[in-house]
Amino acid sequence: MADVARLAGVSAQTVSRVSNGYPGVTEETRRQVLAAMKELGYRPNSAARALKRGEFRTIGVITFSLSTTGNVRTLEAIANSAAAEGYAVTLLPVAVPTQDEVRGAFTRLEELAVDAVIVIMEVHLLDAATVQLPPHVQVVVVDSDAGDRYTVVDTDQHGGTRAAVRHLLDLGHRTVWHLAGPEDSFAAQRRTDAWRAALTEAGRELPPPVRGDWSAESGYRAGLELAALEDCTAVFAANDQMALGLLRALHEHGRRVPQDVSVVGFDDIPEASSFLPPLTTLHQDFAEVGRLCVRAVLRKMRQEGPERGTTLVPARLVLRESTAPPPAGR
Repeated sequence: MADVARLAGVSAQTVSRVSNGYPGVTEETRRQVLAAMKELGYRPNSAARALKRGEFRTIGVITFSLSTTGNVRTLEAIANSAAAEGYAVTLLPVAVPTQDEVRGAFTRLEELAVDAVIVIMEVHLLDAATVQLPPHVQVVVVDSDAGDRYTVVDTDQHGGTRAAVRHLLDLGHRTVWHLAGPEDSFAAQRRTDAWRAALTEAGRELPPPVRGDWSAESGYRAGLELAALEDCTAVFAANDQMALGLLRALHEHGRRVPQDVSVVGFDDIPEASSFLPPLTTLHQDFAEVGRLCVRAVLRKMRQEGPERGTTLVPARLVLRESTAPPPAGR
């Protein structure tokens, strides 16, 4: 820093203000300092800056799966939003969602020097009293039913699902079958509960749900069951990947979509508009979820935000060509 100050003809304090992005430096002086830094190959010492400031400008992210569309796109949104705020992201995947693994993950993140943690939970873990997050760490949780204990950000699974079911019933279908996600998934359970509630409130028959594991292959296997049911004219799939497998199964059984069976998905993945037919689905605003997660965790770090509570991001129904009124007489 002294070498940069000498070359630029300024004080070491001015060099510090420029390298840290502080105001109070004229544009001409800032250019002189930056030019001297470039000429000398100077880079600020991030470790020293962290010790001085008491923060590392890094957010840790714990996730239990990188195989699902929702988790990957949420992680991408968090990383982009954090970068926009000048923070880096340290990712720590956890193979098994247990108390010991969660505790170990927080210990490792503390060793890696992070200022706060975002947990992409997905599975029913924080809902159980057996799992507690360290009280001294600023934490925001994505995709959980633990808003009574933590700060939670999630898509409005309930509202989105109800919109999908109402759309199919309004088209004239007598009931809506459900291709559900895995039982240990919070999001899948929320969507199943909302599907069941919407049909019950409408006074419609409640068919037994069939389950997949979020993959297109599992949607295909479950779809073979649904395709064999002549009275099945409408299906709400818990995600777009399973809807893709369902479309294949229906095609192989000669069930036309949407003339014979209507299909609605959830997520609105980029490929959904290229399905055959283009898929009607619920759009999840992953970018907004990521932005709100980062905003919430930064507010907690600055002691400006609430300790607990849930923020829901609306899911929007996107109408394409996979839904239509049921066949005559059905």
